[in-house]
Amino acid sequence: MKIVFNALSARLGGGQTYLINLFQFVPFDEDLDILVFAPSSLKLPDHPRIRRVEPAWPTENPLVRALWEKWVLPGILKAEKADLLFCPGGVVGTRAPAGCKVATMFRNMIPFDLRVRKSLPLGLQRVRNWLLNRIMLKSMSEADLTIFISNYARSVIESLTKVKNAVTIPHGIGSVFRTHGKSTVRPDFLPGSEYILYVSRFDVYKHHFQVVSAYEKLPKELRERFQLILVGETNLPEAERVKALISTLGLEGQVLLLGAIPYQELPPLYHHAYLNLFASSCENCPNILLEALASGRPMICSNVMPMPEFGADAALYFSPFDSQDIAGVLTEVLTNPELLKKLAVAAVAQSDKFDWEQTSKKTWSELLALAKLRKAGV
Repeated sequence: MKIVFNALSARLGGGQTYLINLFQFVPFDEDLDILVFAPSSLKLPDHPRIRRVEPAWPTENPLVRALWEKWVLPGILKAEKADLLFCPGGVVGTRAPAGCKVATMFRNMIPFDLRVRKSLPLGLQRVRNWLLNRIMLKSMSEADLTIFISNYARSVIESLTKVKNAVTIPHGIGSVFRTHGKSTVRPDFLPGSEYILYVSRFDVYKHHFQVVSAYEKLPKELRERFQLILVGETNLPEAERVKALISTLGLEGQVLLLGAIPYQELPPLYHHAYLNLFASSCENCPNILLEALASGRPMICSNVMPMPEFGADAALYFSPFDSQDIAGVLTEVLTNPELLKKLAVAAVAQSDKFDWEQTSKKTWSELLALAKLRKAGV
């Protein structure tokens, strides 16, 4: 049984995290042969069933990659007698040979969020997301299997097109983030005071601007006790807008921008936070929310779906579009020790529902079942 992964678009972040965890739990099957096309930055495990294959074309360029997928990959699938092509990036640009099944996955919500698309400047980004909307819908409607990572995302796509065979398998949480009940060293770069933590890249739909505006509305005694720490790349236009707001509001000593922190170094930041916050209004499966919950610290969160699907009763919710609402929820939580304790206990229980091993086993089960259908001539 031969499964080919076209993971060339997984160049960073969540795409690579997903694949790393998936390949950690490859099922034992002597008949299984896995070929992986992936960028060199993706580290694959040393596994007898996994073969990395390097394309002869420079597929770092999206246009060249699209041409390679259209003209070269079909021949490889035919020569390898592949039973299944899996495109976890959500775009299937390859016409598979007769008999070869196709599976894809829906991870990128931005092309389907009109509010976010309208917030993008006129130009290449808008055109790219318009095209992705159409290409991804076509890919999911034609695939033999589409894996969704939230019921919310599944409902959005199924309202727009007919999906042949769909399954919802949420992402898991890495064990490194499960720090609740453990002794974790506090990083030297953290302030000595208690802090509110928001981890996310700077973008309009992440609502850092509204979060900082809300923080300024807190009573003075709360701002003096709790600093607001923002973690994420600061070389983006939205980061500059937030920096200007911080300066205008005179919050330079109270709102700290730590910049990008390596993924593996995030757990102690969540663990030592007095309160974790997540304000995004456009997600598919909010990994940051899940990882923050696993620290066992209290969480407040955007009320836009799918955040409540994943946070359930383990978070207190606010409208990310309304700084006054965010400020009200912040004040309520920061002045209520009993509520904080309740949220902390609920965070641990909710995070236990998301596990990479279970996610991977369910995914492999679906992929193998599909590949076996091809073997059976179905």
